[in-house]
Amino acid sequence: MKQIPCALTIAGTDPSGGAGVQADLKTFQELKVYGMSAITSIVAQNTTGVRDVHHIPVEMIRQQLQSVSEDMPIHALKTGMIAQKNMMEAFKEWLEKVDAFYVMDPVMVAQSGDPLIESESREYLKKQLLPLTTLVTPNIPEAEHLTGETIETEEDMKMAAKHIVTDLGAGAALVKGGHLNGKAIDYLFDGSRIQSFETERIDSANTHGTGCTYSAAITANLSRGHSLGKAVEEAKYYVTEAIRYSFDLGKGNGPTNHFAVREEVFNKWL
Repeated sequence: MKQIPCALTIAGTDPSGGAGVQADLKTFQELKVYGMSAITSIVAQNTTGVRDVHHIPVEMIRQQLQSVSEDMPIHALKTGMIAQKNMMEAFKEWLEKVDAFYVMDPVMVAQSGDPLIESESREYLKKQLLPLTTLVTPNIPEAEHLTGETIETEEDMKMAAKHIVTDLGAGAALVKGGHLNGKAIDYLFDGSRIQSFETERIDSANTHGTGCTYSAAITANLSRGHSLGKAVEEAKYYVTEAIRYSFDLGKGNGPTNHFAVREEVFNKWL
């Protein structure tokens, strides 16, 4: 019997359903991967912003992770919001015992601008967790924080990706160009070469949860056994279609459409 690809998300919640764990699980489901989750924080947010955050006790996070890994296969995992250093320490201790692809979405602020991670945690993430990743997927502001450099051009994006891998120790880096004008282009550096992934830029304000969705799609594709380049290429198409057919819901930045990719397109990826 063929093994079912399984993916785990470790992140905060979004009760409005567009980002966080909810977006990750929807993405896993749409890409025909068995999805699992461990909750780090309960976030009261919607398309307009974050109202409140309740952090899950570290011991409970540890128990969630252990409960999953001692019973279920984990072929790939991703992290989103891990707000506190002690949470990251518990995650690192667990991760070092797990054999799975690790995709980090270095969530630092919500799309609304609300901070989602403490400053002490940012340094721990950079120094202790980055070297354990298969791939990290920063947008431009996140890449600027990681590298300490201003990113204004595509050449800057390429240099940032190389810096994150060569100097900070990430397995690979995908720097996303959504904050630049012009074409929607991302650059992947895997330690040996730069690859670009370009799509048309969709003119839409409904982009709530795009970072979560993109990284979750990459994670799902890795769990299916795809190469890193192919995993990113298909995820880029997936998130672009999710934006193209996004929902005009809520009073702020509406959510992406996780079931936008047609069945016949997905079947070509198998």
